[in-house]
Amino acid sequence: MSEQKNPPSGALPAEIADRLKRDSAGLVAAVVQQFDTLEVLMVGWMDDEALRRTLTSGRVTFWSRSRQEYWRKGDTSGHVQWVKSVALDCDGDALLVQVDQVGAACHTGTRTCFDGRELPAVVGSAAAIA
Repeated sequence: MSEQKNPPSGALPAEIADRLKRDSAGLVAAVVQQFDTLEVLMVGWMDDEALRRTLTSGRVTFWSRSRQEYWRKGDTSGHVQWVKSVALDCDGDALLVQVDQVGAACHTGTRTCFDGRELPAVVGSAAAIA
């Protein structure tokens, strides 16, 4: 009898699920980045099912911590995120989702969730070490 290569419908493949380090709510942070400009658009949260949907549909799906439900970016706003690649970081506790963003990524209507939200910070430099 051969080993089953495909997971049951609706299951994240074990070789991926086993590498995830989830928080106490079963979630992993997903950093969303525009694939060609590399600008960071937003951060969302995924559980195994949201990641499975993202990997298999070509569209990004998140778990909404406030609404306690899945949401696919762009279903109500039209600001769709088309998946270009998904990578897991070295610790397994964060995902990098590269997308082709249509319209605004932020629910406030800005291109990114970071537009106009800079904090005052001392700017460092390697030259300062010398």
